Amino acid sequence: MKIADYTPEIERALLSAILYDPSSFEEIYSRLQSDDFSVPLHKNLFIILTELYNNDLPFDEEFILKKSTAKFPIDRAEIVSIIGTNPIVGVSAYINEIKNRSTKRKLAHLALLIKQKSEQQEYDSEDILDTLEQELYKLSQQIVQHDFRESEEITASTIELIKTIKEKGNSTIVGINTGFRDLNKFTAGFGIGDLIIIAARPSMGKTAFALNITLKNLEQNMGGVVIFSLEMSAEQLMLRLLSNKTSIALQDLRIGNLDDDQWQRLSDAANALSKMQLFVDDGGILTISSLRTKMRKLKSKNPNIKLVIVDYLQLMSSGSSNRDRHVEVSDISRGLKMLARELQIPIIALSQLNRALEARSDRRPMLSDLRESGSIEQDADLILFIYRDEVYKQKAEKEKEEKARQKDKPYKSNFEVKSEETVEIIVGKQRNGPTGTIELIFHKSTSRFVDKNDIYENEEQANTKLQIPHEVEIPMV
Repeated sequence: MKIADYTPEIERALLSAILYDPSSFEEIYSRLQSDDFSVPLHKNLFIILTELYNNDLPFDEEFILKKSTAKFPIDRAEIVSIIGTNPIVGVSAYINEIKNRSTKRKLAHLALLIKQKSEQQEYDSEDILDTLEQELYKLSQQIVQHDFRESEEITASTIELIKTIKEKGNSTIVGINTGFRDLNKFTAGFGIGDLIIIAARPSMGKTAFALNITLKNLEQNMGGVVIFSLEMSAEQLMLRLLSNKTSIALQDLRIGNLDDDQWQRLSDAANALSKMQLFVDDGGILTISSLRTKMRKLKSKNPNIKLVIVDYLQLMSSGSSNRDRHVEVSDISRGLKMLARELQIPIIALSQLNRALEARSDRRPMLSDLRESGSIEQDADLILFIYRDEVYKQKAEKEKEEKARQKDKPYKSNFEVKSEETVEIIVGKQRNGPTGTIELIFHKSTSRFVDKNDIYENEEQANTKLQIPHEVEIPMV
């Protein structure tokens, strides 16, 4: 390590400034940490001063000596020596220099760590890259400083945002189009930098709903869409998109049961989709750090990307050695939210719900049904639940048939499997708007969701069917 990367005299001058003027400590404390100091004595003194500050105690020799311990030792002569350093005017430049040198030392240490791991057989390249990504991210977060924004600037930028919305000619949508008119009215679109959770029990259509959103955005040329698929291959996802786009039953596509007209429609749809900005990662293994790395690279090459979908959250890993799943999910959801803000695009994460909800008489999901719900509920800006009552009715009929069969009793079910059904999209949380329910129609053979109110002749009629609380006004910004 070069001697220039150490800052003993600068550190002494800064600590002396604190002892001469304790009011300067607040700014220093907000920007530096104890491990930014290169000299152990200076590090110990900063730790002691921090403890005194947090307990509203004065920064004088006696109180400093009282806080001196075997772990953080300091004696009177050392304190006097630091106080005797010539006082400085203005601490900001000293803070910046200490932080700069500290970052260089940490980078050098990281380079040595990576070199050592690269030479050891027990570490594979993926583990080393994951360590590098995590440590670099921590360092970058420590360096970035966000200053307060004053009212004049905030007001001006807000007015510009309202003007931009007005110029769009569609005041219903502020963010990214959800692809569904009624959902747009309820949410004003997916917000820029928002984390959106789409949650449901298995077989409710989470992936299908996400693919519907994907196709609507691609068809309307709203920007590129990225899908991280941890369960399905890219080809399986494309089959669903093609079925949705062509109105050809998914099962017919799977077995190639197509007439000439359907082949032509399939060819046209495939040609159209091949030219759209769709990116799929179907590797099956995904950590928050690898997702972050991949998205930063992809977004830099394709700035028109407007939406990311992760299918699904519980299959992700935080990449840490922490085995507490609640802590791990908390790291993942927080990481997704921070990445959405960094890239300024919405991220949609699909999520499973707890099995316990099926024991209730009313199986409509609520926030507490989210697996590891605390962190997900806290980080998400918008949580949508998918509920299909027909799924439970069909399941109940099958159970009745099975019980009758076991008792050798005849049972004739009146349940009719329909080609399409009404689906409830429950807005369980919306940080900037109301909660409630909208209804869509689900076409089973093509896994297509459509607005239920498309059958109405005008917008006014459609609005009367939306279950939006009248006393709540949907905010536009």
